[in-house]
Amino acid sequence: MSSKRRREDIIKMLVEENRAIKGTELASLFGVTRQIIVKDIAILRAEGKNIIATPDGYIYNKDVNKVKSIIAVNHESNKTIEELEIVVKYGGVIEDVIIEHPLYGEIRGNLMIKNLNDLNKFEKEFKNKKAKPLSNLTNGIHLHTIAADSEEDIESIKKELDEKGFLL
Repeated sequence: MSSKRRREDIIKMLVEENRAIKGTELASLFGVTRQIIVKDIAILRAEGKNIIATPDGYIYNKDVNKVKSIIAVNHESNKTIEELEIVVKYGGVIEDVIIEHPLYGEIRGNLMIKNLNDLNKFEKEFKNKKAKPLSNLTNGIHLHTIAADSEEDIESIKKELDEKGFLL
């Protein structure tokens, strides 16, 4: 199989699947190394394909018609899941977390938490890996890109985040 054909098949799989696909899974399916898949993904992104790398694998971002907003929040790390639950409750997608580090500048982590199931998986991984949130580096201050079906949904998310004292 040619590399061009493999990339066509990868994009087709990502568009058709409703789940993230790990690089190792793609490598196994196509009989190549994971590094070849990483290169293929980089080429596809350079061609304008909207592929996002998440902790669960690669996904094709089909949410191009959603309303997006960047929100600034501040809270202690033990409130992370509560904050994310509010966004998901109103149908919001948490695309990423962003911090402004004094030395490194902007640091962004892709999340793509779309629903309660994604949030539960994130929380489980967070606990299993004993991870600390990026916001620990900035005393709790961080940004999220959120997407929703309507401006009304975004406003509902912001309103409750503000009521709970999370919104800056």
